[in-house]
Amino acid sequence: MPMAFKIRSSKFRHVYGSPFRKEQWYENVRITRNAHDSNFCAVNPSFLAVVTESAGGGAFLVLPLERTGRVDLSGPKVSGHSGAVLDIKWNPFNDHMIASSSEDCTVKLWQIPNSGLVTPKTDWWVDLHGHSRRVGFLEWHPTAQNIILSAGFDYKCIVWNVEQAEPVNMIDCHTDTIFSISWSRDGALFATTSKDKQLRTIDPRTGQVAAETQCHAGPKASKVVFVDNVKVATTGFSRMSQRQMSLWDLRNSKTALDTADLDQSCGVILPYYDYDTRVIFLAGKGDGTIKYFEVSDTDSCFHYLNAYQSSSPQRGLGVMPKRGCDARRCEIVRFYKLHAAKNLVEPISMIVPRKSDCFQEDVFPPTASTIPSLQADEWISGQNREPILVSVLDGSVANSPQITTSKAVQKQDGPLQHPPTITTYRAVDRRQREPPGGRAQQNDAGVRYRRHEPSATSEPASLKNIKRLSLNEDIVVIPGVSSASSVSSSVNAEEKKITPPGAEPSTNGVSASDSETIHIRKTWHPPPPQLSPQTVSHSQAASPPLPDSVPELKKAYFRQVEEISSLKEQLSLKDKRIRQLETELSMLRHNQGSPASTEPGSESHC
Repeated sequence: MPMAFKIRSSKFRHVYGSPFRKEQWYENVRITRNAHDSNFCAVNPSFLAVVTESAGGGAFLVLPLERTGRVDLSGPKVSGHSGAVLDIKWNPFNDHMIASSSEDCTVKLWQIPNSGLVTPKTDWWVDLHGHSRRVGFLEWHPTAQNIILSAGFDYKCIVWNVEQAEPVNMIDCHTDTIFSISWSRDGALFATTSKDKQLRTIDPRTGQVAAETQCHAGPKASKVVFVDNVKVATTGFSRMSQRQMSLWDLRNSKTALDTADLDQSCGVILPYYDYDTRVIFLAGKGDGTIKYFEVSDTDSCFHYLNAYQSSSPQRGLGVMPKRGCDARRCEIVRFYKLHAAKNLVEPISMIVPRKSDCFQEDVFPPTASTIPSLQADEWISGQNREPILVSVLDGSVANSPQITTSKAVQKQDGPLQHPPTITTYRAVDRRQREPPGGRAQQNDAGVRYRRHEPSATSEPASLKNIKRLSLNEDIVVIPGVSSASSVSSSVNAEEKKITPPGAEPSTNGVSASDSETIHIRKTWHPPPPQLSPQTVSHSQAASPPLPDSVPELKKAYFRQVEEISSLKEQLSLKDKRIRQLETELSMLRHNQGSPASTEPGSESHC
């Protein structure tokens, strides 16, 4: 049965795919044979990264974009994972930082040198532990710096602050395998599809589900991508195993705005949406077709444009950011196609045919820049902001987006009457000094905490937010949060070295001897010191009054974050020094046991 699509006049009606010449391909790349439904490829204007087949762990290849041709099989790779790599993503604000997720249940961040890899890279920059099963998908926040979202096969999504190497929030509203994740344009929400056939839109800072509906009835994997802040597009399968896509409005997600049946193929469809042109590209995994549609804002439906046909099936596609496309050729999108059986990567340009060689302003509006709109702390505190856009022609900043504030999302049984929004709080300047009379105290484990007397009035929302964030730190004593609830909420928290009770603390809060430190959970709470009534009355009389307002508690929290960050840096430096000493020791032992050192008259110096 022939497909029926709505076709209309459009400036993108005749977009066509143009493969690069063979000398601009990347050949002899041992592409992974993993059956996971991710791209296995990531690209930016500086580097191309491809997940490769490897034994005994996971690895991926990072090449400078201009290093085309035949790739050396024995060349250096990023190989610090102990399990197969499942997804890789470049930082949108740093072309030299890439994140990877793996079957070893971790997310790692890597710093790539300017000239590319010269030696194999096994030393990661950040190592994130929080998932109990393999981590399948990663997505960087589109506007906030150092925020990344991961989805694992433990049915959990974790929002990470990579600057502090800690989780911001852990979302466990899913009951089955997560198939895909996608951020909204301003990063206020993210959407997921899962094996239970549900499309969920989630507030990442509170974990509340803003909208939930069944997207596709078929049993195979479905994918989701945000079209704007209130609309999403999904791809999946019908009950009769037809591939289809749908457009949803989150303000009324009970029924789809538009649904189009595509074909009868069995491969999962990977969607790629271009915000600048409002064109969505659909690439079937395991076939060589790339269809593209224009998403109309007036009638809220898909309009078929054209299709790129190839006889070679694709295992995945990397998408070049718009700032890396060639505007002189009217190249609106560039894909890097992974050939499943030929071990090569082929660039394909999607070009709008124009007669003039001049810059086409209608085809290239201002695009997302490498300048973050928000810092991690600002976004965590609740602020939202659109991306900062730059001109494709000269790179000048084209807008100055405003920070938005609004009420919190509440899960509703009926349709949403207003666009989903986020609870917002005022940003906190972490560099502000301790307020007078607000000195923090320490328990006998060297952990800073504050006391606060509960008031008879209702608790403000911002204080609840601090409580939620404090569960990811060592110990922040807030009224209403008992030690038992802290332990149960943070059972999967990362292990941290702190001084055990009775040990002699050093000036920086770490034990004086590294051999005397012990590994305990962040949620370990030491017993309070036993003080006599005379001592208690004397300390209460001598100490200044403690802070009891929300802004002062926020300042105390962020000061504690800075202290924890400095301790982590010190520990990482010590670990690095230990690894260096172990390497030197092994080299000395190797030289001592070599034939040259065992000859008569030879001496070994250690």
